[in-house]
Amino acid sequence: MKTGVIVEVCTDEARFAELAPDWRRLQGRCRTATPFQSHAWLHSWWLSYGMPGRLRVHVVYRDGELIGAAPLMRVLRPLPALVPLGGTISDFADVLLDDSCAQEAADALTGALMSSARGALIDLGEVRPGGGAERLHANWPGQRRRLADSRCLELPAEGMDVLLGRLPSNRAQRARAKLRKIDALGIEQRDVPPEEVPGALRTLLDLHGLQWQGRGVTREHLRSRFEEHLARAVGEMTRQGEAVVTEFRLDGEVVAADLTLLSPALAGGYLYGAHPGLRGRKVDVATMLLRSCAQRIDGSGRAALSMLRGNEPYKQHWRPEVRVNQRFLLARRRTAPLLWASTLHARLRRRAGAALRSLRQWRDGRSRPAPEPSGPA
Repeated sequence: MKTGVIVEVCTDEARFAELAPDWRRLQGRCRTATPFQSHAWLHSWWLSYGMPGRLRVHVVYRDGELIGAAPLMRVLRPLPALVPLGGTISDFADVLLDDSCAQEAADALTGALMSSARGALIDLGEVRPGGGAERLHANWPGQRRRLADSRCLELPAEGMDVLLGRLPSNRAQRARAKLRKIDALGIEQRDVPPEEVPGALRTLLDLHGLQWQGRGVTREHLRSRFEEHLARAVGEMTRQGEAVVTEFRLDGEVVAADLTLLSPALAGGYLYGAHPGLRGRKVDVATMLLRSCAQRIDGSGRAALSMLRGNEPYKQHWRPEVRVNQRFLLARRRTAPLLWASTLHARLRRRAGAALRSLRQWRDGRSRPAPEPSGPA
């Protein structure tokens, strides 16, 4: 390790909070960072979801400047492991590496993680392609595996005209008609200032619950800890230009609200809520939100408009590119059995998921009438 490089493992919540200014500067120098690696998001997540004694944030300083960070925590189930902060409510996880000395920072983090992995597997999941964790995987001197993780959908960070141009002409015409209808109704939108964010998020979550009522809402979105996390994180992220809450009003009432998270690399629509009455008025909410986000990032220099995880049909209408997140398993010789067990578990889950999807497709096919022949017998 070069002179002037210091590695610290932060296990104290108060110390983690103190890292905020250094962390923001580092994030600004890391081209692969996503909004889910912001200090505001991760620290708030820890306050809502973390367990005392489990924090393991690895940081690398060079001459007093933070050049690398691996925000991790220790878990014991199903296997002892170091895993990223952010949990299942975060679409991406990664380490932060200063672009000007990325390999030096990665080398220092690799050495620190080798020491930390004495009795635990290092399990870095949901890493976006090209993420900093790829360097740790390449560096790792012990056992290692790279697995496929969640599928994410992305569009180019362009204006609405470009996105419409990606569609077949008939589909593009229908989308333009939907947008004209939204404009004719007089739906207005505004960005919520930071001081109003907590109240706006409460409205968003209420609308989200109404929107999914009776249709299998994600239960975590209805819990108080989730709302508390969003209020803390998004309030600060809005002040830092890392998030924006948008309200859509009709006749003076908020009928929809959207939370978009931002980083230099991408913008991602994280969560929205819409009043069920909009369906009755034939408002295509997804198209309305996409136009809002496209207007925001057009010309911003970002590379992608991410639809984040999930393969919902409304996303497929826009012909997005599929990006498969990565999962890196790193182990020392003594923890190699943990790596093998995790690899086997992941493969079995993937096969079970594929079988379940095939069964659902078969059931859907059985429930639909057979199509008419399209040509001569």
